Amino acid sequence: MNPDKKRLRRTMMFLNTQKPGLMKDPYIYKPDSIMFDLEDAVAGNQKDAARFSLYHGLKTIDYRGCERVVRINALDTPYWQEDIRCAVAAGCDAVRIPKTESALDVKRVEKAVESAEIEFARYKGSVLIMAAIESAKGVMKALEICEASERLFGIALSGGDYTKDLQTHITGTGIELMGARQNLVIAARAAGVQCFDTVFTDLDNTEAFREEVTRIHLMGFDGKSVINPRQISIVHEIFTPCRKDILFAEKVVREIEDKREKGIGVFTVDGKMIDIAFYEGARRTIALAKASGVYGGEM
Repeated sequence: MNPDKKRLRRTMMFLNTQKPGLMKDPYIYKPDSIMFDLEDAVAGNQKDAARFSLYHGLKTIDYRGCERVVRINALDTPYWQEDIRCAVAAGCDAVRIPKTESALDVKRVEKAVESAEIEFARYKGSVLIMAAIESAKGVMKALEICEASERLFGIALSGGDYTKDLQTHITGTGIELMGARQNLVIAARAAGVQCFDTVFTDLDNTEAFREEVTRIHLMGFDGKSVINPRQISIVHEIFTPCRKDILFAEKVVREIEDKREKGIGVFTVDGKMIDIAFYEGARRTIALAKASGVYGGEM
């Protein structure tokens, strides 16, 4: 398995690949992943120009450790196969499939990625895949999509297209997205992949954005798509364990490992009842703290 499949992905910042100026230095905002968009942000008569910009940007710019994901065009367009060839040739880390509705969609992209890796002498398995869920059918097929390929590291909700398909609209309350969000998280966890939330477009409503990020963090998402650098710090703050949580996780791990050797199954830590079921969650908190660069312990 590609070791980057489980990397830290709290934020994925979308960039219009048609505009070279936007591609120049997005790493300064420190998103975990950068999403280079060849799809909706690029007009039909500008697809070739956008690929040209993408190729030279990825070849010449050091993105300082940010993951480089390319959103290709939909599989019912004439663009997607050349998008993949360009992205793989340029050295991308992953491609995002828009409007995914079945395992077959993932397998078609997987086959094209494999061919491009051979064509451009990339290491086999070096290019990962993620799938965007944008329809009711996609939500209902989420588990089969998650299990379709070893290359697939995660799925993401695209709220705008999904709500249109649902014959409603984005309200700001989250009610219209609640079912899809929980279904995608459940499917992702069942398949052992990551899950990412949709963008928040009201850039001036910071309070509502913070509330939404807090909500999707509690629901179990791994991260959120963002469209503006101002959103990154808020997402990172909420998705990064605080010192109190880290210290508690350390205590839980130590106590479980100690009590397990002594044959004790249930005990308390800081007044809370703990058993072995808490172990993996505590380890994950520590791993997330390490990946976020805020861990100072020895575990």
